[in-house]
Amino acid sequence: MTRVVVIGAGVGGLAAAARLAAAGHDVTVCEQASAVGGKLGWYERDGFGFDTGPSLLTMPGVFEELFAATGGPLRDVLELRRLDPIASYRFADGTRLAAHADDDAFAAELDARLGGGAGGDWRRGAARAARVFAAADGPFLSRPVRVGGLARLASARPADLATVAPGRTLRGLGRGLLRDPRLRQLFDRYATYSGSDPRRAPAALVSVVHAERHFGGWYVPGGLRRLGAALADRAEQRGARFLLDTRVLTVTRTPGGRVDGVRLVDGRLLPADVVVANVDAAALYGRLVADRAGRRRVRRATPSMSGFVLLLALSGRTPGLGHHTVTFPANYDDEFDAVFAGRLAVDPAIYLSSPADPACAPPGAEAVFVLVNAPPHVPLGKAGAPGKAGTLGKAGTLGQGLDWDRPGLADGYARQVLDLLAARGFDLRPRLRWYETITPADLERRTGAVGGSIYGSSSNGVRAAFLRPPNAAAVPGLFHVGGSAHPGGGLPLVVRSAQIVAGLVGPA
Repeated sequence: MTRVVVIGAGVGGLAAAARLAAAGHDVTVCEQASAVGGKLGWYERDGFGFDTGPSLLTMPGVFEELFAATGGPLRDVLELRRLDPIASYRFADGTRLAAHADDDAFAAELDARLGGGAGGDWRRGAARAARVFAAADGPFLSRPVRVGGLARLASARPADLATVAPGRTLRGLGRGLLRDPRLRQLFDRYATYSGSDPRRAPAALVSVVHAERHFGGWYVPGGLRRLGAALADRAEQRGARFLLDTRVLTVTRTPGGRVDGVRLVDGRLLPADVVVANVDAAALYGRLVADRAGRRRVRRATPSMSGFVLLLALSGRTPGLGHHTVTFPANYDDEFDAVFAGRLAVDPAIYLSSPADPACAPPGAEAVFVLVNAPPHVPLGKAGAPGKAGTLGKAGTLGQGLDWDRPGLADGYARQVLDLLAARGFDLRPRLRWYETITPADLERRTGAVGGSIYGSSSNGVRAAFLRPPNAAAVPGLFHVGGSAHPGGGLPLVVRSAQIVAGLVGPA
């Protein structure tokens, strides 16, 4: 029986543990926190409850296949509720737009709100997204990647390489397909799903449009944290063991270089034939294992954006605020310029989530999750990570990060975001009972993600989406799952990474 240690009980680690345990392996999961789920966090206070991580689930078939392969249908353990509209958008000129789940209804909404053939333009963009998704899904998103991943994609069907357009950015593709600048803003936003800049991210990220539109946007009543709990239960049912409040210090290796276990911070050694790391790539290659090639790969990458979060407990309900709402600034580029330079965005896009769910707020009240893109955390005076080392600049910036522990910074930015929301038609301040902030520094401490970068490395660079760290590390017996590994960030791809790793490890 193969002994497997999984480091980290985020979604990738939980999915890998369930699959490997179901395949007959002896699986132990080590999690530094006192609860499973990783970034699927949950915060409760005074009868209010908030998902503090992902709040939208796409590609439900990926999760249905995972549960079916490990012992029983997903529907037996979780309810999924399809959202319609998937999201609502507000633009700087006052235009409002509902992204209806039905494609015909959405196209009609675009024509009515934006005019100028916007519905037809969007259909062309959606058709391109579908072709990109089909081209990448089989040869890339569902299989391990090695050197020459793009070449393999091209060799599968040479025409697919032209469809994916590896030399083109998402911004460039949007400009070629969409005439209305507001529709281009909406298109650009899909780059942020991987913490990236649409001006530098590859056109291949248009596949996210298809994943969201074709498979739908879904919510788990009670919060997406229930997905993590269901995965942990499934892994335990198949025989996996969980060690919570257990931090791994390093991956140990034989004299020949193969992994032979992990050493914990308390000095204990857990022997293993296989180690599956569900950790940020920068942490894996910077702290847990000595691998120069992996470290070089991470250092060459741009850290993904992090996020600044407000959890708002409100009296009453907000008119016009749906389950998901996005308010755009007049100049989206200013936000990307600021965040990737390690500065606070003065006028950012603001995302709000307000589920109509009794688990989230008491009667007559409302829980609103607010997110703005933000630079990663770099402690004042610490050079070199994440991103390039730099000279200390204004507001405590260093390289591509910001010192989020600077006194007063979080509360000051919270007030600024609330003022911006008021200016955009959502004045929540008079009904505010209390709020909590979650900064990139908090994310780093809670999840181990270096700098609080939500997706590890961004997809900045036209080939970056194809060059994430592979699932099979150069160190024999070491495997990598999660948002900073192949095939990328987002819950469905994280689960795909676990499926790939289970296939590479094989049956017991």
